[in-house]
Amino acid sequence: MQLAIDCAGFTPAEADKLRQAMSSKRAPERIEELRQRLLDGMAQREIPGPVAEDVYQKILAFSSYGFPESHAISFAYLVYASAWLKYYYPAAFTAALLRNQPMGFYSPASLVSDVRRHGVEVRGVDVNASSDLATLESGGTPPQAPRSPAGQPAPGQRRPAIRLGLRGVRNLGADTAAAVAAGRPYAGLEDFARRTRLPAAALEALAAAGGFGCFGVGRREAMWGAGAAAGIRPAQLPGTTPGLAAPALPAMTPAEETVADLWATGVFGTHPLRHIRPALAADGVAAVAALATVPAGSAIVVGGLVTHRQRPPTAGGVVFISLEDETGMANVICPPQVWERHRRVGAESGALLVHGRVERTEGATNLIATRLRWLRVAATPPSRDFR
Repeated sequence: MQLAIDCAGFTPAEADKLRQAMSSKRAPERIEELRQRLLDGMAQREIPGPVAEDVYQKILAFSSYGFPESHAISFAYLVYASAWLKYYYPAAFTAALLRNQPMGFYSPASLVSDVRRHGVEVRGVDVNASSDLATLESGGTPPQAPRSPAGQPAPGQRRPAIRLGLRGVRNLGADTAAAVAAGRPYAGLEDFARRTRLPAAALEALAAAGGFGCFGVGRREAMWGAGAAAGIRPAQLPGTTPGLAAPALPAMTPAEETVADLWATGVFGTHPLRHIRPALAADGVAAVAALATVPAGSAIVVGGLVTHRQRPPTAGGVVFISLEDETGMANVICPPQVWERHRRVGAESGALLVHGRVERTEGATNLIATRLRWLRVAATPPSRDFR
C-alpha cells in the first residue's frame, strides 16, 4: 500500500483497494486490473519502465504469500508474548486463561496440571474465598528460581496462588456464580442455603467440589446435608431443618476426591495417575518425564490420560495422541498400521498404556507407538478428538 502511494501516486482509498485485491481469492486477476494504473502513476513520477515493471511484479508476488506471512508474524508475536508471560508470571497467565474458558487447545484440567508442575499452588473452590472466576491469592509457593522482570517475588517472598472460581462448578452458571460470590461471607451451610436459594443439584456439586470446607465440614457431610439445605426457606427458624446434620461418615479417599473434583468442576486436586503410580512403576511403566532423559531409539512404556486425538487429512493416516500424567505431556505418534491394529483401544480409552520407541527430531521428543493398551484409572476428563 505504501509503495503504491509513494511510487504511483495512489490515494489512500486506491491503496486500500489494492489491499482488498491482495486478500481476495482472485488476487492475481484483481491486481492485474490495477496494473496499468500503477505503471502510469510510476511513469508520471519518472520511474523507468523496467523499474516500474519490477515494482509491479513484487506487488503481484507479495499477494501470493503476504496474507499468510502477516498471519505468521502475528502468531509468532502471540507465541513470544504468551511464552514470556507464562515463564515470568505463570499464576497470572494461567488464571487469565481459566477466566476465559472455553478457549484454546488445552482444557482447564490440563492448564491446572501444567501450572502445578511449574510450582504454582492452585487452590480449590471455596464459597467464602472464591470469586465467580479464577483469582490470585497471596501466600502461594516460593519461586522456583530468581527471575528478572519487575513484579516477580523477591528472594524469600512467595508468589501468588490461583483460587479456582465458582463458575466452573457444575449446575451453577455464570449469573448464579456471580451472585454467590457477591454474597460472601457465609456463616455456614444453613446460612449459605438460606441466602442463595440454590437448588439441591447446585449444592451437591459445591459439596462434592469441597466448596463448603471453610465451614469445617467434609465433602461427604456436606453432600449429606445438601438435599435438606435446599429445602430451607427464608422465613424458617434457624436450626430447625431436619437432616442437615450428617452422622459420622468416613472421609473421602484421595482417589474419591479426584473423582468428585472431575465430576463437579472438570479439574482435579490430585492427578489420577498419581494414585496408581506405585503400581505402574512396579510393572515397568515409566513417567512421561522420563522421555526427556532416555536415549533416542529406546523402547519404553508410558501411561497417561488422553487429552487429544488428531488425524490431519495430510498426515497419510497417522494419528497423533497427546498423553498426560502427573509429570508432563507426551506427543504420541501412531503409524497407520498401529492405529488400525489398536483402533478400538486408541479411539475409546480415556487413558492409555503406550509401548513405543523414543524419537528426537530437531529438539522435539516424540514416542512412536508400537502398541496401545487400556489403562484403568479412577476418572478421566473428556478428550478433544478429531471428527
